Amino acid sequence: MDELQPSDLNILLVEPSNAQSKVIEHELASEGIHNIDFVTCMRDALERIDTIRPDLVISCYHYEDGTGLDLLREIRGQEELEDLPFMLVTSESRRDRLEEFKQSGVVAILPKPFSHEHLRRAINATLDLLTTQDLELDLFDPESLRVLVVDDSRLARKVVTKVLTNLGIENLTEAADGSEAIEILKDRSFDLVVTDYNMPEVNGVELTEHIRASEVHGHVPVLMVTSEANQTHLANVAQSGVNAMMDKPFEPEGVRRLLATILNG
Repeated sequence: MDELQPSDLNILLVEPSNAQSKVIEHELASEGIHNIDFVTCMRDALERIDTIRPDLVISCYHYEDGTGLDLLREIRGQEELEDLPFMLVTSESRRDRLEEFKQSGVVAILPKPFSHEHLRRAINATLDLLTTQDLELDLFDPESLRVLVVDDSRLARKVVTKVLTNLGIENLTEAADGSEAIEILKDRSFDLVVTDYNMPEVNGVELTEHIRASEVHGHVPVLMVTSEANQTHLANVAQSGVNAMMDKPFEPEGVRRLLATILNG
């Protein structure tokens, strides 16, 4: 099968501002993307998605009948749409306003105004989510690689497992938080742990410290995915013994590079 190209994508753009729609349309056209449906409100967006499922939804934050978060919740609330790629374009910068977007597995959060490079990376991330490309490793066969995915957000776990599956990794185990992961590690061994940072009871740092203190699992690489921007917290993460960190929302190509680095030793 031919490799999926940006020009193959069908985009649903939800933006009440005609001027902003023109800006985004121009930037998408420069990437060869012309198959774009335009709507201005949440009601029309849901009707369009129900009629023809797009490959990517690009949305602003505010409409007359709701917000981008309302639309995202509606989409994620339908099992058949849980993995629909969603991109937010917003001037909102408050962490608490953006956290649920990050935890819901959006493909990108673009600032207003955004650069063309921002958009290109987001489009590439979308293509990576829609296609498969096996991970090339010197020491492991991706199909036999045993990976533990730990995140208290089911939707975030779904995105992580989707990315890993697209890389040819099939042996995946999920844990809803750090405490469940510790229980799983009592009986099973893994080649890699991918964990969130912010979790109740046992967070990602505490889980990593537990792994590093274990005679059985101390050698297992840990990739931490976090939306945390606080430098003190990030320093604590680095000191806990993680092998690499990725931001939420993360780019599948970045995951590929990091996994190739930490698993190839």
